[in-house]
Formats: sequence, structure tokens, C-alpha cells
Amino acid sequence: MRSKAMILAALLLAAFLVNLDTTLVNVALPDLVRDLHATTTQLQWVVDAYNLVFAALLLTSGSLSDRFGRKGMLLAGLAVVGAASLAGGLTASAGQLIAARAVMGLGAAMSFPATLSLISNVFTERRERARAIGLWGAIAGVAIAMGPIVGGWLLAHFSWGAVFIAMTPVAALAAALVALAVPTSRNPDATAPDIPGLVLSSAMMALLVYTIIEAPSYGWGAARTLAGFAVSAVLLAAFIAREQRAAHPMLDVRLFRNMRFSAASGAVTVSFFTLLGFIFLITQYFQFVRGYSPLSAGVRLLPVAMSVAIGSVAGTQLAVRAGTKLVAATGLAAMAVFYGWVAATTSATLNYGLIAAQMVLYGLGMGLTSAPATEAIMGAVPRSMAGAGSAVNDTTRLVGGTLGVAVIGSVYASIYGSQLTATLPADVPGQIAALARQSIGAAYTAAGAAAAHGHPALGQALHLASTNAFLRGLTAGALVAGGVAAAGALLAAVFLPAQPAAPAQPEKPAHGTRQPSRTAGTAA
Repeated sequence: MRSKAMILAALLLAAFLVNLDTTLVNVALPDLVRDLHATTTQLQWVVDAYNLVFAALLLTSGSLSDRFGRKGMLLAGLAVVGAASLAGGLTASAGQLIAARAVMGLGAAMSFPATLSLISNVFTERRERARAIGLWGAIAGVAIAMGPIVGGWLLAHFSWGAVFIAMTPVAALAAALVALAVPTSRNPDATAPDIPGLVLSSAMMALLVYTIIEAPSYGWGAARTLAGFAVSAVLLAAFIAREQRAAHPMLDVRLFRNMRFSAASGAVTVSFFTLLGFIFLITQYFQFVRGYSPLSAGVRLLPVAMSVAIGSVAGTQLAVRAGTKLVAATGLAAMAVFYGWVAATTSATLNYGLIAAQMVLYGLGMGLTSAPATEAIMGAVPRSMAGAGSAVNDTTRLVGGTLGVAVIGSVYASIYGSQLTATLPADVPGQIAALARQSIGAAYTAAGAAAAHGHPALGQALHLASTNAFLRGLTAGALVAGGVAAAGALLAAVFLPAQPAAPAQPEKPAHGTRQPSRTAGTAA
């Protein structure tokens, strides 16, 4: 007899693995420069190859898992993640590592939607499902925040390859637990795959995410950027037209008429926009301005991880009682207040206790938003389409996070460069000034080199100017993120229904048996 606790533990471990991989690699980037002689562009693609393939194949994998079996797709995905991680840790060049990261993205796309869709098919009564999804959201938030900690510890004791190789035994353990504990589950009325829909959705997501990734380098108003967004829009329109005509679509686009589905998807997008933007800014602040090591910086992110977990578990339970509208809007408002607080107080010597309090506020807001919104999304789709619904939820997370890093990173970089140019001493050589404008890390390196070569005053002036420019850029980025969160809170308060219109079905676990489809309407 399968225990629901064992089923949930297996699925949470698989979800933890995928989310950990999204931030684990970042702390290893400096080592890749030294050992693999990776260029800046190659470093970018070590990170982005994973995200690009992950995003491109999420909808496809979620739809195929509904048709061919969610447990089988999860097991196959975990095997791909484990094998690609082992290969990545043994690579001898940056190009090989980028290829391995792309395959890891494939495994993540196969695995991640299946974890949530299996939860929805095992935990069918709403309160029970809300509790399970709350834990799923908690483990996802903890894993993202734990990435720098785990990576920093591994780098302190082993070479950069251990960051990837360590994922292999975890993937094997997760696969073993899934094989033993998780029941089979699929759409009992599955038909042949919607090949045109699969192709159009994959092409659209790949181009959209690629365009967002490249936009900061080429400019948001550049012709290639605008063309990328335009072609993505055309592919999206073609996908919608195809799905409306298809007898058996991969995704029933009519789901988006249900505001409990579409408004909740928007709330998830906004919450991950702010989360990845926050991590992008705070890790640089800790490591450069405060001088913390990667491990020390990761440990100082623990208040976020713990409060996200608490907010996720509490948020789904509160949403059942008080309504998703109130809980998600409150969470987004808390994130907006956090960013306003950061913009008003950030300095190079800010007390860590105050920073920790700010992070607790942010983490609670994140948990109160993303987990209840996810519960709303999964409650609005028929269980037979749980894989596709989960893929939509995961896609909004990934697109929101990618957009958050790109937009907030662009705002920060623009303010940093202009502020540094305006405040650099006139006697700073042009070559050093150009190097300093690349990043605060480059500026600190140049300042140290100047001091070491007998120009301490020049080094000190460059260090101070780059620190102040960074803080100005961080403040501007925080204001943008806070504005997006505030807009999200307003939209959630207006458009997100409080409760599903139809009562939840009585509990009836789906262990591979046929189940009636259900739909949920909207409630104001």
C-alpha cells in the first residue's frame, strides 16, 4: 500500500533537485574562468543554455506526460538530469559544459511539470491538495535560495566539477523513491500527440526566452530584439489558432478565460520576476560590496529560504479559508514594500540584522503569492490535463524569472555605468575606466591593481566611486521590481477570484485509473 507521505516525499525531492540546479551553478562561474578559460559569453551560456531548453520544452513535456504517463516522464527526466550532471562535471572545455547544461535543461523540462501534476492527481480534495502544493512551493523556494549555499560549500572543499557531479546521486535517489512510491498516472482519454502544437509552442518559448536573454546585450529597442518579440507574438498567435481548431489540442487555450487560471498565472510571473531579480542584486551586494565569500553569502540568504517555506505552507491554507485573492494580493504588496524599504535604506554598511528583517518580509510575501496562485492554477484544470496545467505554471515561473534578471539587470547596469562615468576622478586612465564600467567586480579588481602598483589614492577613489554607482544601480533596480510587484498586487486584487465557483470533488486518488474530468469556473 503506497503511503501518501512517501509519495509526496519522493515528488518533493525531485522538485528540489530541479530548483536547486537553477542557482547552484552561479557560484562556480569564477572557477570556470580560471580552469576552463571560459569567456564572458560562454559563462552566460553555461547559465542560459539550461534555462533556454528548460523553457522551450516545458509545455511539450507536460502535454506528453498527460498522454504517455507522468511517472514515466518523471523517471526519464531524472535519469537525463543525473547523466548530464555527471557528464558536465567531467567536461574539459566550456563548450562541452554548455552542451551538458542544455541536456540538463531537457531533463528538468521532463521532470518538473510531472511533479506538480502527480501531486494534483494523488491529492484530489482541495484542502489536502493545498497542503501538498504549499509544501511543493516551499521546497522550490528553499532550493532556489539554497543553491548558493550548497555550491559555496562544495567549492570550498572540492573543484568546480563537484557542483555538477553532486547532482547525480541525488537524482538517482529521487528516481528510486519515485519508482517505489509514486503511482502511475496518465490521461485515460489520451489521444495522439498534437505535433503542430508541440512544434509551435516549443519554437515560441525558445525564441521568447532567447530574446529576453539577449536583450540586455543588444538593447531592448534594438531591431533584433524587437524582431524577436514580434516573431514570438506571431508564433503565439499561430499556436492559439492551431489549438482552437485541433480536435485534441495539447493545451486547451479556453482555460485562460477562467480568471482563476490566467490571473493566478500572472501572479506567479510577477513573483518570480521579483525573486530572480532579488537574487541577482543581493548576491552581488553580498559578495562585492560586503566582501562575503560565496558560501557566506549563501548562508546569509537563509532568512529568505525559511520565510518562503513558511509563507508557502501557510499561504495555501489561508487561501482555502480567506480566498486566493486576499492572500496573493497581500503577498505581492509585501514584496512591493520590501523593495521600497531596500531602496530607502541600502548602504555599504547597512546592519545585517536589518537586511535579514527585510528578507523575511520578502520571503513571506513570495510564499503567500506563488504557492496559493499555483494551487489556484492546478485547481482550475481538469486532472486529465494536469501535466499541461503544471507546465503552464512552470513556464510562467521561468519566463518571469528570466525577464526579472534581464530587466532589473539592464536597469542596474545602465545606472551603474552612467553614475560611474559621472563620478570617476578625472585622473583615472581611460583603459581602467572602461574596465571599471563593465561591472563592479572588474572595478574592484582595477582598484586593487592600482593600489598595488603604487597609486593607493587612485585605487581608493575608484573603489568608492564604483561602490556608490553600484548602490545607485541597486536602488533603481529595487524601485523597478517594487513597481512591478505593486502593479501585480493591484491586478490580483481586481482580477483574481477568491475561490473556485464549483465545490471541490471528494477525495479520490488517481493511481492510474480512469477519472472524470473536472472544470472550475470563476468566483468573484
